[in-house]
Amino acid sequence: MVTESFDRTPPPFFRQGPSAFSMMLFCSALAVFLMVADARFKVTQPLRAALATALLPIERVLLVPVAAWRQAHDYLSGLQTAIEREQAARSELAQQAERSARVLQLERENANLRSLLDLRPALGVRSIAAEVLYDAPDIYSRKVIVDRGSRNGVLPGAPVIDAKGVLGQVTRVYPLNAEVTLLTDKDAAIPVLNERTQVRGAAYGRPGGGGMELRFMAGNADVQVGDLLTTSGVDGVYPPGLPVARVSEVDRRVETSFARIVLQPVASPDGVRQVLVLEPIGVQLPPRPEPAAEAASEPARKAARR
Repeated sequence: MVTESFDRTPPPFFRQGPSAFSMMLFCSALAVFLMVADARFKVTQPLRAALATALLPIERVLLVPVAAWRQAHDYLSGLQTAIEREQAARSELAQQAERSARVLQLERENANLRSLLDLRPALGVRSIAAEVLYDAPDIYSRKVIVDRGSRNGVLPGAPVIDAKGVLGQVTRVYPLNAEVTLLTDKDAAIPVLNERTQVRGAAYGRPGGGGMELRFMAGNADVQVGDLLTTSGVDGVYPPGLPVARVSEVDRRVETSFARIVLQPVASPDGVRQVLVLEPIGVQLPPRPEPAAEAASEPARKAARR
């Protein structure tokens, strides 16, 4: 009987190489050698450079999403910052525009008040500074409301002027305010004097509030465009010499004996705020004697004549 010999070598799967301790010693020695060689002779530098060159495109491809994310974040942050700064700049610009408007308004008011203060000593009558509150609600008349009334000494019929000239006349007085009828009102009238010719006349407001007109002047009257009309002072209300209006149009019609003379008021009621309310000059005049006193004094006058 033939006995076959058995192969006692282990299969490849169970074969073992060098021991783990031997491999550790070999790797440690190799590492020490490579470190010494790299430090002394720069042995691995070409290898490192070649490896870095080969990996550079891969690194750049991998860094593209990171760079895109950073750029997007920076863009959004910068956009938000720009929007916030724009809003802040707009708000500051609006505040500066408001301050500028207030400064301009205060400059105009100061100039108007200075003009009124310079005008006050030349009037010769008592005056009260007032401010226009609002226009009267009646659309068919030209009237304004001022913030001074009977408690401040405002009298009915008192003239109202601004820095340029006569504005109107007080028609109603209340305790804390007063109603002023403007010269352009259809029911307003004022005696005037032509400075150039020294001819008296009467100026009236035109219907609809469209300026004024000089009525009852003969067709051949010496009136020219540009003539300045001032208060005559004969009515006992307005002080003499206050500017009222200028002649803007003269129409001498053949079919009528009167000329049509259109006036442009010197004082513009639109936009005026500060005014002076004057005391009527009739208040300063001495009272008229009573009829009984005149009759009693008549025999004494006759006796004195004899």
